Amino acid sequence: MDKKLLIAKPVEKELNKFNSFYKESVFCDNVRIQEIIDYIMKSDGKRIRPILLLLAAKACGEINNTTYNAAVTIELLHTASLIHDDVVDESKIRRGLASINAIYDNKMAVLAGDYFLSTALIKSVLTGNIEIISHISDLGRDLAEGELNQLSLVKELILDEDEYFQVIKKKTASLMSVCMRIGAMSVNAPAEIVDKFTRLGELLGLCFQLRDDIFDYFTNAIGKPTGNDIREGKVTLPLLYAIRNAPENERKELLAIINSYNYTDENIQKLINYAKEHGGIEYAYKKIEEIRVEAEAIILEVPNTEVRKALEATVNYIVERAY
Repeated sequence: MDKKLLIAKPVEKELNKFNSFYKESVFCDNVRIQEIIDYIMKSDGKRIRPILLLLAAKACGEINNTTYNAAVTIELLHTASLIHDDVVDESKIRRGLASINAIYDNKMAVLAGDYFLSTALIKSVLTGNIEIISHISDLGRDLAEGELNQLSLVKELILDEDEYFQVIKKKTASLMSVCMRIGAMSVNAPAEIVDKFTRLGELLGLCFQLRDDIFDYFTNAIGKPTGNDIREGKVTLPLLYAIRNAPENERKELLAIINSYNYTDENIQKLINYAKEHGGIEYAYKKIEEIRVEAEAIILEVPNTEVRKALEATVNYIVERAY
């Protein structure tokens, strides 16, 4: 069976219900605004985050209205953050389609992101759980903090692996971590079980971002231009590792390009090639495997066989995905 189908299989019925709730949540009777919303919905992703939330809930109890409202809230917040990120990064492509800012300009994109964010706040209140609302609020701040930290690293040219992992924990891992946390919380799972799903979500998020960073070094139909991270001044783990282990003369040459922001096509290709030829990609895969081992150990403890198989498929999908 296709991994994506296997991931969603235990919550197939619940995911259909979620999709209906999600679509209803952003409906607007203003046709101009609805046109923008429809375009955003057209470029929706694979629903990995709400699926993880639903799987965590299913593993711990019976999915309920609190679960659905939490899942809709998370997806709305995630969508808002992507819209705003494209404006910040000046990205013109999102999932293979023109981004909202490319179609409607930055002003409209920021306001569309605000619309989704405001709707997320409404839905979070409908969970009726102040602890879930608190975690969602913290998540919103973590996402912004991760983006701000990354911009700071670009400006200050900090090339540090620990700093890199702190950024991706806030930017990507925090979202999957909170998904699984509040999924378990929504069905009143015991605290120790909630903590395990929280950690599992973080590990999946770290794997997801590391795999995403590797994509930037290869030409493929992945929905963003190859070398885009480097072009934006983001030194991700493959290049960070290669620079850290380069001989002094080569390190100086590479840092000169980065320090001067001289990101011509030729220089970007030089940085990409250096990372690929000097162990950067292998090192990133090694980190993914280390994280994968810990994630699989947690999954083995999940008693629900169907959910356990779906989570195993999720790990495989995230690690092996082609885009």
